[in-house]
Amino acid sequence: MTNPVDLTLAGAAAAIAARRLSPVEYLEALLARIAEQDPGLDAFIRMNEAEARDAARRAEAEITARGPRTPLHGIAVGIKDIIDLEGHPTTCHSRLCLDRVADADARVVAMLRAAGALFPGKLATHEFAVGGPAFDGPFPPARNPWNRDHHPGGSSSGSGAAVAARMLPAALGTDTGGSVRHPASHCGIVGLKPTYGLVSRRGVFPLAFSLDHVGPLTRTVEDSAILLNAIAGPDAADPGSAMRPAEDYARLLPGGAKGLKIGFVRHFHERDEPAEPRMAAAVEEAARTMAREGAEIREVVLPSLGDFSVVNRTIMGAEAASVHARWLRERPGGYANITLRRLLPGLFIAGEDYVAAQRRRAALVAAVEAAFQEVDLLLTASSMDPACRIDDPEAVERTYPRQARTVFNVTGHPAITLMCGLAEPENLPLAFQLAGWYFGEAELLRGAAAYERASPWRDRHPD
Repeated sequence: MTNPVDLTLAGAAAAIAARRLSPVEYLEALLARIAEQDPGLDAFIRMNEAEARDAARRAEAEITARGPRTPLHGIAVGIKDIIDLEGHPTTCHSRLCLDRVADADARVVAMLRAAGALFPGKLATHEFAVGGPAFDGPFPPARNPWNRDHHPGGSSSGSGAAVAARMLPAALGTDTGGSVRHPASHCGIVGLKPTYGLVSRRGVFPLAFSLDHVGPLTRTVEDSAILLNAIAGPDAADPGSAMRPAEDYARLLPGGAKGLKIGFVRHFHERDEPAEPRMAAAVEEAARTMAREGAEIREVVLPSLGDFSVVNRTIMGAEAASVHARWLRERPGGYANITLRRLLPGLFIAGEDYVAAQRRRAALVAAVEAAFQEVDLLLTASSMDPACRIDDPEAVERTYPRQARTVFNVTGHPAITLMCGLAEPENLPLAFQLAGWYFGEAELLRGAAAYERASPWRDRHPD
């Protein structure tokens, strides 16, 4: 049999259902992989081995007696450490929260637990999901498993690194300005930001209330659909939750790209924020691949990427400052330097500027909605550069904002990133992004799966 760590989530679920693999055997293989690979990657902040082993034994007994209740029964899922896991610290990768123990599971964790998932550990993040790779925090920053000298993307850095390094089949991250899709892009995996409100944020430390999302990081599009099926749904205790009934987001995966109308927002990476040549070439080839699969590609013009970025930065800065105001005034020394630099300006954003940003946001939403009257999906670049070195703060500051992901945090539309190339000689993944209409995750995943089947990148992974 294939080494269990090489199985996708769907592959492991099928093996468990067929009694070819037990949850206990699968967990032990993953724990061995973590012990082998995580030193030097630092994807994990805290291990939860005893509880995970207990959960695996219970899952094995339940599956033996009655079969798996969902594809996640007996499957290990990683949790970004701004998401609450009952009885464990939610440190947010910060000295300010080292003793902050969760008294209940976050809603998404509770839903995964009900589906039969188990949780081997909490994963590294940029501090409070807003900092960067900090070397003056309480834990070392996670690194890129394709090249450990390089940045894995953030802020869900540990989630991206753990899944790419096959230490876990799937993980949860959060996305306020692209923080699920950024590590997915840099680590060569699949990152999905669902529609705003589709997945509950209850029990997740907030960054910006009107921009925050929770989403899956996986190795395949099918795995992303499986995880979304488990965590999507209304939550009356989350004021931003959408009261929509559950659906099967995997139902259109075999549909292919034929007949899809895809709007290519080429000006994002050609004019607004010119991409590094290897990245631009990879995105163009992704569009050609979709065309060869039967999609109709037409160029679409949206407001400039700078407009979206300024609106996102203003809203995020003001809302994050409201969360952190007391600590910023009373305990500024508790933050890593890069986090402090990113949070402090938010204290000086005037109310009139915040309101102006929200008004401009409405106009940007209208522009994207108008585009979706003509197309089914939008195709854009994700990052404009391959991952930079993690120990080069100037490069981190320069490349971090060079991306097209914040567009869909501003608008709330669902978006997914997939690997579309490899930058040599550094051996670093390149990625592009697809976005869909509100609550159109099934159609978005259909398009992503069509690309994944046609491209050579799904089976590429770090050495």
